[in-house]
Amino acid sequence: MAHNVDRPRRATIFDVAAEAKVSRGTVSRVLNGEPYVSDASREAIERAIEKVGYVRNMAARNLVTQSTRAIALIVHEPHSVFLEDPNIGAILLGTNDRLSESDYQLVCLIIGGDRDSSRIAQYLRGGFVDGAIIVSAREHDPISAAIAQIGLPAVFVGHPSTEPDTPYVGIDNRGAARDITARLLQTGRTKVGMIAAALDRDSGAERLAGFRDALADRFDPSLVIDVPLYSRTSGVEGMRELLRRAPDLDGVFASSDAIAAGAMDVLRETGRSIPGDVGIVGFDDSDWALRCQPPLSTVRQPADLLGREAASVVLGLVDGVAPASLGTMLPTEIAWRDSA
Repeated sequence: MAHNVDRPRRATIFDVAAEAKVSRGTVSRVLNGEPYVSDASREAIERAIEKVGYVRNMAARNLVTQSTRAIALIVHEPHSVFLEDPNIGAILLGTNDRLSESDYQLVCLIIGGDRDSSRIAQYLRGGFVDGAIIVSAREHDPISAAIAQIGLPAVFVGHPSTEPDTPYVGIDNRGAARDITARLLQTGRTKVGMIAAALDRDSGAERLAGFRDALADRFDPSLVIDVPLYSRTSGVEGMRELLRRAPDLDGVFASSDAIAAGAMDVLRETGRSIPGDVGIVGFDDSDWALRCQPPLSTVRQPADLLGREAASVVLGLVDGVAPASLGTMLPTEIAWRDSA
């Protein structure tokens, strides 16, 4: 048998007015930050709000203002990668810090499959957020198409080639991958392979292009292993396949630190020393890099600043202010350690 639960009655604007002994209109003006209210009345209203426990009904306010003061951070990754990848966490925190400064709420939406895409597209059409920041978008991403159709202010972290007109914040993945591969080659490595992840998005495709640039005529496509995710598991599987194809391999570019960590585990299991037998480099300079033994040489990217800058861009779009340029590129640097 079901039982009705008596919920406590929420304090209303009328309760505040009665306690402060002022009109409802005066309370409304204080809540909306309007002038023409005496200091005495304002102080009485603030005391009354605290005493009666009044909490403003933001849903009702949003219906009037047509603003939610919420921004969606849409992460297109399986749940396992969302939890494993420190860069996503850093982007999330950087985004949240910037939104908080402007009194906006972050709403995190994770797309782990096609069902999530459909559900989240419907959510966005419902007008629950004022804008969106999209992380790890794939080529021809249905969410990106839905956002464009809705006309929702949006910015990418990264730059999908299928969305050329949407603002983005990113790094030079191709140049950074080229530079760290070139430095690996300078250590005397002659047979270098790559564990290449996420080739269906800009970051993965550009890192592979940079690797190819560095090797030039020495590039061997058979020494590129295509794995689906920036994850340790992908690194384990990719390294095993690389060693099967080239047992005499002496260098590896892993397209993320998590991938590099998995690859290093396989190298140790097969009796290869790092960097004696095989030099390995990664990408991100995440927590994975320092947990590796030996510590991982990698590309340092400013993940938290990517989140902050993306939030600044989307807040400007919400206010009707377009960014000075369509793309904002942040610098990277090489963190050279003992793995290579």
